[in-house]
Amino acid sequence: MTRVAAIDCGTNSIRLLVADVDPAGGELVDLDRRMTIVRLGQGVDRTGRLAPEALERTFAACRDYAAVIAEHGARHLRFVATSASRDASNRDDFVRGVRDILGVEPEVITGDQEAAFSFTGATRELTARPDLERPFLVVDIGGGSTEFVVGDDDVRAARSVDIGCVRMTERHLVHDGVVSDPPTEAEITAMRADIERALDLAEETVPLREARTLVGLAGSVTTLSAIAQNLPGYDSAAIHHSRMSRATVREITGRLLRSTHAERAAIPSMHEGRIDVIGAGALVLLAIMDRTNATEVVVSEHDILDGIAFKAAETAG
Repeated sequence: MTRVAAIDCGTNSIRLLVADVDPAGGELVDLDRRMTIVRLGQGVDRTGRLAPEALERTFAACRDYAAVIAEHGARHLRFVATSASRDASNRDDFVRGVRDILGVEPEVITGDQEAAFSFTGATRELTARPDLERPFLVVDIGGGSTEFVVGDDDVRAARSVDIGCVRMTERHLVHDGVVSDPPTEAEITAMRADIERALDLAEETVPLREARTLVGLAGSVTTLSAIAQNLPGYDSAAIHHSRMSRATVREITGRLLRSTHAERAAIPSMHEGRIDVIGAGALVLLAIMDRTNATEVVVSEHDILDGIAFKAAETAG
């Protein structure tokens, strides 16, 4: 086993995993797994730049994570940055800040690389399940983008498109700095049309409808699972490998899009950083299920972060 640290810095959140990993045996034992909402992608879709306050939130989280990594004695760190830092004209400021704090160069990866990491993390422990048909379609609904990957043991096709929960919220539901509360029917219709256009793009590369098992990753999907189960708080063990029917996803999505900020905030399992973006994330998942005619989605807590940890261990070995 090799002790590694993996950091996934996305548009909405930055996450850390410290784990003991055996890449050959496909075994990963968590030592510390945590997430901080930093909204690195705040305003990127509009301005093309990372906001100073967003960078400072991210650097503050990096300083906290540096202490955790040192505490556990992980000597191998891999830092991967995704959608927001790909899009930003001032991403050199981001790279320099991370390097100064953590001592590693953040890898600003492509959408295809992001998809491959997600597929590895999500499916490594599902391949032996006799109740799950192949191929898998892994969908990672992030803040700025959504990754689609179809494969069996390995990736067959992958595509990243710009329909994350933060991007959709900012593009369609924010006016003069204020989020619609709740969204209007016209806003929801426009957002759904935007999502459908992105699914058309994804389908040019990825055979979405050939998949037999849909696997959903990231905070929008896991939060929906927590809501579906009426959990009194966020419970990773209850969420991991839970299943939601399309009818359940449709009902919850409708409820979230009709609710106010206060009503969403009152949901026990809702992280405060997701209150205003969860409706858009839910709509993305529902559109994917409608497009692929998936009867259910298998929810995974293991995603790109676990894939990064496996790759870090392979490189360290």
